[in-house]
Amino acid sequence: MARQPVVRHNDWGSLTPPTLGEWEPTMSVTVVVPTFNYQQKLPYVLAGLAAQSYPAHLLEVLVVDDQSSPTQELPEVRPENTRLVRVEHGWGRANACQLGATLAEGDILHWYDADMLAYREEVEAHARWHHLVDYAVPGGHKLFVDPAPLLDLDPAVVRDRIAAGEAAHLFPGQEHEPHRWVEDYWAKTEDLRTAGPRAQRFHIGMTGSVTKALYFDSDGFDPMLRLGEDMHLGHSLAQAGGVFVVDREARSWHLGRSQVLRRAEQVNRYNDPYLADLVPTMRPKRNKRGRTYQVPYLEVVVPAGPADETIKVVDSLLDGDVPDLLVTVVGPWDSVHEDRVQPVEDPVLETRLVHRSYLHEPRVRLELTAPQVSDAEIVLTLPDVTLAPVRHALPPLLEDLERTHHGARLLSYDSGAVARLERTSSLARVARVADAGDDREALLEESFGTKTYPAAAVGWVPAAEREVERFTLPARPAMDPEKSEHRMVKALRKADAVSGPGEENPHAEGSDGTEPEPANEADDVDQGRRGLFGRRR
Repeated sequence: MARQPVVRHNDWGSLTPPTLGEWEPTMSVTVVVPTFNYQQKLPYVLAGLAAQSYPAHLLEVLVVDDQSSPTQELPEVRPENTRLVRVEHGWGRANACQLGATLAEGDILHWYDADMLAYREEVEAHARWHHLVDYAVPGGHKLFVDPAPLLDLDPAVVRDRIAAGEAAHLFPGQEHEPHRWVEDYWAKTEDLRTAGPRAQRFHIGMTGSVTKALYFDSDGFDPMLRLGEDMHLGHSLAQAGGVFVVDREARSWHLGRSQVLRRAEQVNRYNDPYLADLVPTMRPKRNKRGRTYQVPYLEVVVPAGPADETIKVVDSLLDGDVPDLLVTVVGPWDSVHEDRVQPVEDPVLETRLVHRSYLHEPRVRLELTAPQVSDAEIVLTLPDVTLAPVRHALPPLLEDLERTHHGARLLSYDSGAVARLERTSSLARVARVADAGDDREALLEESFGTKTYPAAAVGWVPAAEREVERFTLPARPAMDPEKSEHRMVKALRKADAVSGPGEENPHAEGSDGTEPEPANEADDVDQGRRGLFGRRR
């Protein structure tokens, strides 16, 4: 069997799908239709699916009733192989779709909301991509319309008109509203072909599809999400190696405006804390400093070595300019015991010191073995604890990786060892396309791109030389309160000189009635030249 084609970054244009109606499908499709109180629109949704060009013996429709009241029943006009299942536990679209995925019999999962009306070739357009590669994530095109004229028609008439190729003429004389923010981004990125790792943010699940293999290799839908589940699923599929395709021939009508369009501000307000916590690529929703999140942007894997060097390296990472990280230290932590022993002669003293140093540090995880996969968007794997990053070393490296959409940065040590800064999605993509005997380094270069830097040239120094600032608290008599206040104001003014936009210091020059010094024009220009991590380049 030939190896799957390799797509570089998200440039799906390198794939050549068959022309609609001129190929022979072999893969089965399950269309999962989650529904909650869509008794009026569902008959038309199923009428459209009953008119599909995709072979009927390869098409299953699974209607997942999310506890509708009255209970949803199947209408007379529907595809031949249609099943109805009811949600017994949990609620919400994500929960219903996850249930549908576990019960689906098809090779391909196609999510289709209960307020969508498909053109004749909609399912076929999706399925052709999955016959090319198992990691495609196609999304269809849709227009929002007033469904009132449709609801006056018999569903059988709608089915027949769609089967006759008349779907485009079902809503004459009314405005057809595009999904504007999605269309705008598609236009800016050549239908996501140049979007790189940001393509996942525009995964719209109401007309999305995925192979069952890719779906179950990912984290899938989070059943606990009530909104924003599409963007979270996009992140999960990207982490599993997915490439996000825009197929404008996978066309549908959206029957009425979506909740996101009708209540955009409220929906975004609700989604922000969930998506910020779960989706690292939603960086504009995350704080630049002072916060950690459930799913980190960066995970650093450190093999435990001698205690002093290990602590230096881990402290250097925690002290750096990337707070949104998790440090995983791998070592024999199960050897730490409570047996009676001379403390300084403990045979596992080195391990014990590292263990105790980070046992209660929330950004450090102590593991017996290195993780096989990571939730983080990017993973830095260190070969040993001989080198440590200076405080500002990581942001430029990460920004370099982000700007190029590359998959990896390799940092060479003088010893010959190599640290690897890798995009999780790139490793997953390589694993999907690689055959036994393939050179995975060559595949990583082909599919994403890599570059090697000497570690010493990009801010890595011998661990023993890296100093992490600690508090100093010398013994001294109490200071006069006015003198102490003067020192406090002086310190605040000094801090204000390096503060960023929005960090105005109330004790800055001019706040006490004095005239502030005129601003330097070059400094004003530099205010806009900040990287992803909020510090001046």
